[in-house]
Amino acid sequence: MPEDLAPDDVLSYLEMCSPFQVNLQRGMNFRLRQDCSVVLMSTRDGAPYEDAVQENGKIIIYEGHDAPRRRTGPDPKSIDQPEFQPNGRRTQNGLFIEAVRAFKEGRSLPEKVRVFEKIRDGIWVYNGIFELIDGWAERSGSRRIFKFKFRVSEDTPISPISPFSMDSDRVIPSVVKLEVWKRDKGRCVKCGSNQNLHFDHIIPYSLGGSSKDAKNIQILCAKHNLEKHDRVE
Repeated sequence: MPEDLAPDDVLSYLEMCSPFQVNLQRGMNFRLRQDCSVVLMSTRDGAPYEDAVQENGKIIIYEGHDAPRRRTGPDPKSIDQPEFQPNGRRTQNGLFIEAVRAFKEGRSLPEKVRVFEKIRDGIWVYNGIFELIDGWAERSGSRRIFKFKFRVSEDTPISPISPFSMDSDRVIPSVVKLEVWKRDKGRCVKCGSNQNLHFDHIIPYSLGGSSKDAKNIQILCAKHNLEKHDRVE
C-alpha cells in the first residue's frame, strides 16, 4: 500500500501505478486492494468526464464512467452510464453506488478512496484519501449519468505526524496546481529537477500561508522539500 505518499506529491503514471502493482487502466477502481478503492480524476479542459472540485479541494464531485466502447456499438457518450454489466454483475458505477447505499443505510462506514488527479499528460498529483459519502443518477441531455461525492478524510495527513483537519483550507485547489505547474515549468524551483516533485507552501500553512494563492505555492523536489520542512525562506 502507498503509505509513503503524501498529498500534493507529483507522480508519473508508472510511479502512480507502482504501489498498487497494477496498471491503472480505468478511472474507477473499487476495492483495488482489500481495503482500498482508487479513482483517477481530471478537471482539465477536454477531460472525458465532468469532474469538479469544491470547497477549496475538500469536496470532489466525480462523474461515473461510460459503457465500454465497442466496434459495432453506439457511441458511449450517447447512451446511459451502466450500473450493471450484461451478465448482471455490477459495473464500477454499480459498485460505488452500492457502497453509498450501504453507508446511508448504516451498514458500513464510508468507503475510503485514494484520489489521483491528472494535471497534464503523464503527470498526476496525489490528492489524498477521501470518503465516498453520496452518489446519485441524473440526466445529462438525453442520457443518465452517475455522480459521486467524495469528502476529504481525516486519514489524509498534512505531515508525517500531524492529522488533517477537515475545518482547514490546507488542500491546494486544482486550478492553483495547474497555474503553479505551468509557471514553474514542472521542475523544482531550487535545482531544476523534474523527479520526486511536490507542491510546497512557501509560507507554511501552519504559519498562516494560503493554499489558494499560486504566489504561495511552489514546486520542490523531495530533497529540497525535506530540507525546507516548515521554515519560511
